[in-house]
Amino acid sequence: MASSLPGPAALPEPVGPGGYTLRGQLAVTSCMETLQVGYLHAVAAAAGCALASPFPDNGIDWHLSHGSSAHAEDDEVTIKVQLKCTYQIAARPAGPSFSFTLDNDHLRKLAHPRVAVHKILVVMLVPREVDQWLLAQPDRLEVRHCCYWVNLAGHAVTGRRRTNVRIPTQQVFDDRALCAIMARVGAGERP
Repeated sequence: MASSLPGPAALPEPVGPGGYTLRGQLAVTSCMETLQVGYLHAVAAAAGCALASPFPDNGIDWHLSHGSSAHAEDDEVTIKVQLKCTYQIAARPAGPSFSFTLDNDHLRKLAHPRVAVHKILVVMLVPREVDQWLLAQPDRLEVRHCCYWVNLAGHAVTGRRRTNVRIPTQQVFDDRALCAIMARVGAGERP
């Protein structure tokens, strides 16, 4: 039996008086931050993790906790997450990694080699055009594009004020990746 729901092309787009999508006046960087937090929440929910936002954040945006009786030392492990979002890098980077520039102060926090709680950097790549960030259909909500993660423990600060780091393109940050990170941390290993 054929569906009676209209396809995505048939759905009208809400427009403002000039015939365009009337978006709010929030700065695009603030919108990017909100989008990446929504992405993180979705991944954490699917991985069965609890989230906490430290106040003040002092360079770390989120704490994610994962409970499991399979963890070796404790039944709950935690990692710290620093989020970044950019449209200046191609949404589908070619090659095994892409370059991302961090302020040296942020890198020092993430690169400390000996920590009680491991830290990861999660970088979201988004299209430059805001109207390409999401696609809603009756059976799904697509967020475009995705996040990648890296553990920078031991990474050297090389620039005067900023340092380029490499983010592996195979390290897509999704629920399975987060579960694997938590399993390694729960076994006493690095993320």
